[in-house]
Amino acid sequence: MRTTLLTAIAALGLATTALAESHGGGGDVEAGEKAFKKCLSCHAVVAEDGTVVVKGGKTGPNLYGVLGRPAAAEDGYRYKAGILEAAEKGLVWDEANFVAYLQDPSGFLKEFTGDSGARSGMSFRLRKGMEDVYAYLLSVGPEM
Repeated sequence: MRTTLLTAIAALGLATTALAESHGGGGDVEAGEKAFKKCLSCHAVVAEDGTVVVKGGKTGPNLYGVLGRPAAAEDGYRYKAGILEAAEKGLVWDEANFVAYLQDPSGFLKEFTGDSGARSGMSFRLRKGMEDVYAYLLSVGPEM
């Protein structure tokens, strides 16, 4: 019984890593889960039916299904002008944009929009593991 359980857990870990890699994510899901703990004070992951996938704060927008979605698309969330401007210019959260944004949110928006005054509501910068967080969010989000 224990061997079967351990085998199932290992298979699940491989499957979520494969899912992330098959959608362009080169990061490590387990490392991303650990790194995502830094994001929990502001962000939660809540499915469309209200199921709490990852409990977290509500200061930032819900991150369920954020990957592959246009920026500033979370209904009911009040976004800052900088991210709204980026959304108007076609920002979509693919891996490259997501990783660059996590490294320097306001700097990314300034570059993306061409507006030197663009600012993000997210002041936190992730110094490493951005690809891992991307892979983790893929693994806890809806199938793409």
